[in-house]
Formats: sequence, C-alpha cells, structure tokens
Amino acid sequence: MALFSALMHERSSVAELVTSLRADLNRYSPGGKLPSSRALVERFRVSPVTVSRAIAQLAAEGLVVTRPGSGAFRAHPRVAPTAPGDTSWQEVSLSGDGGPEVVPRTVDASGVLVTLAAPPPGVIEFNGGYLHSSLQPERALSAALARAGRRPGAWGRPPTDGLPELRSWFARAVSYT
Repeated sequence: MALFSALMHERSSVAELVTSLRADLNRYSPGGKLPSSRALVERFRVSPVTVSRAIAQLAAEGLVVTRPGSGAFRAHPRVAPTAPGDTSWQEVSLSGDGGPEVVPRTVDASGVLVTLAAPPPGVIEFNGGYLHSSLQPERALSAALARAGRRPGAWGRPPTDGLPELRSWFARAVSYT
C-alpha cells in the first residue's frame, strides 16, 4: 500500500509540475531556453526524476524541445495542418458501384511484371536504386551506419508530417524549379 501511495504522489507531483511549467512557458519566447533541471528541482522542491518526466510530458505535447547536453527549449508554435487534398475523383473512378451498366475495370500490370523479372546474366540494373554489390563501398557504408545508429534520436520515429528542416529544404528546392 505504501508503494501505491508513493506512486500516486509521484504521478500527481509530475502532473502538478507539468501544469506549473505549462503556465510558465509564456515567459519564454519560442526557442528560448528553460531553466536547467537542477534549477527546477530547487525551485519546485521535487526530485530530478519528476523534473525529467514533466519535461518529457511537455515534449510529448510538442510544447518543448529537448536537446541532450543543452537543455529544454520552448518549442516554436505548430503551424495549423492544411486541409487534405480533394480525393473525391478517386472514389468515383475507382468505385465499382455504377449500377447495372458497370464496366469491369482492368489494370495492365505488364510494366510492373517486367520490372520484377530477373535481369539476364551479366546485366547490372541501375533502376532499382541500389548499386550492384561489387560497386558498393561496404566498409564505408558499415562505418557510416554505425555512426548514424549512435546518434541521439536515431531510433525514434520522425514526426508524421515530416522533419521541419527537410520540409523547408524541399519547399526551397521546389520553388527554384
């Protein structure tokens, strides 16, 4: 029972700290650095674990961004998602419910089947996006993969709407063409 009571107190202290920090976020401009974990521990008289969990909760809500070794920063406001494109034409053209005069739809898969066929002996295909094994710098690729796998956040999922840096790069690249 004491363990349950301690867990309940810990959960409520995390929730209370999240509420306090959420109210304090207006003091910081987007990108502004929040106080250190040590300062938050002293200010709110909670454990470092409670501070860590509260910051993680705010990060999960998209209100703060954490950078290992640098601290926590107020997140930039999210841009309202754009309305999804009009896909109603797909419903009409792909539906099979057109009444008694339904024309059976067929798909010509011959182009797909050609790409799936094995190439003749001695032919190296470049259309798949992968180099032939004899052309790949396997040691360099292995070293690069090992380095990339050790980076913070390498094993996390990216945001569903894409990485902001990559989206802005694509927007710039498309606007120049």
